[in-house]
Amino acid sequence: MNSYNNYNEASLPPETNPPVMEERFPGALTVTQLNEYVKRIIDSTPQLTGIYVKGEISNFKNHYGTGHYYFTLKDEGGQLRAVMFKSSAAKMKFLPENGMKVTAHGRVSAFVRDGTYQLYCDSMEPDGVGALYIAYEQLKKRLEAEGLFDPARKRPLPKIPMRVGIITSATGAAIRDMINVCGRRFPAAKLVLYPSLVQGPGAPAELIAGMQYFNAAQSVDVIIIGRGGGSIEDLWAFNDEGLARVIAASRIPVISAVGHETDFTICDFVADRRAPTPSAAAELAVPDTAELKRKIQNIVGREANVLYSMLKIRRDRLDSLANTRAMANPMNVIDDRRMLTGMLTERLVRAEEKNVQMRRSFLAGNAGRLEALNPLSVIARGYSAVYKTDGVLVKNIDDVTPGDQVEFKTIGGTAVCTVDEVNKTGE
Repeated sequence: MNSYNNYNEASLPPETNPPVMEERFPGALTVTQLNEYVKRIIDSTPQLTGIYVKGEISNFKNHYGTGHYYFTLKDEGGQLRAVMFKSSAAKMKFLPENGMKVTAHGRVSAFVRDGTYQLYCDSMEPDGVGALYIAYEQLKKRLEAEGLFDPARKRPLPKIPMRVGIITSATGAAIRDMINVCGRRFPAAKLVLYPSLVQGPGAPAELIAGMQYFNAAQSVDVIIIGRGGGSIEDLWAFNDEGLARVIAASRIPVISAVGHETDFTICDFVADRRAPTPSAAAELAVPDTAELKRKIQNIVGREANVLYSMLKIRRDRLDSLANTRAMANPMNVIDDRRMLTGMLTERLVRAEEKNVQMRRSFLAGNAGRLEALNPLSVIARGYSAVYKTDGVLVKNIDDVTPGDQVEFKTIGGTAVCTVDEVNKTGE
């Protein structure tokens, strides 16, 4: 379209005729007028109001502020800008991604400001793979990355639960199967049913309410949540993210029993145990009474054997002690102990006498040495000890001078003398 004059005015609806501008160039349009004119033409074309377009998503942008999706659809020969507003995006079962091949439905219209046309998408389906499957895989990947599937966080089931909580439909085949299995295997267990929808838009909220009820009441030992088989649409309530997080946070062990053996839901991955069917879940939850009796009998038998062995060992020991000489005639042992005590007493007395003698000899030797060093002993042999008046012993002639008074200690007493003359040896 090179100009307005290229169009046959008679073929256009009256409302689509562009306004005539009274200027120097009567046929000229403003950019906005031209874009608005093109928009009216596109909007008035029925073939473009409800159209399906196949292509690969690129440049995808999830505008979290508004909730709108902006993206481009492309194939080998071209590309088309597209937008999906929040009202339509909220209905999507999966999150579009770059590189995903889809079939989009919507209307084509022009955007006056940019002078471009684009697809206003109101729905979208994966090309070749169902939307629910895509949503399932995306949620599974995200929760697994958060660690909700980690085996380390899963708790063991109770060995002998006396109360079993069940969240399922009150009228479905699943509850009847679980009642039959539990009644046959372990009649002592009490089953507590929380009736809930198991499919449809309202099912996730009721299933979550059941989990919250049992966790708040803490009235059961284990919880079974599930339903019988069905299509992926029928089982979709058990792929709800909110339900998955409630199961993962449960303080009570949870068994997921959804569908048949080949069906897998998000609940199966976050639960503490996964059962292929509701009947199998009941078998996991409660023990078999007959098997339990056999185990108890085996334990009792093993304990009885251990006790018998211990008693036999004690009896043999007692018999051995009863046949000893001490038990046969205790006086013989007493006499032996008396003789041993007498021998040890004599040995102790001899050792003590020898020790005393050695001490006496040691003391006498020391006394003799002390006596030899006693000054009085020297005096007794005819010597005298001379002291100055201040009590200092005179050891050398240089210790006294003429006129000093000294004391002579000798046998019988002391004599006080005055030194008249000092004569040194050799002078």
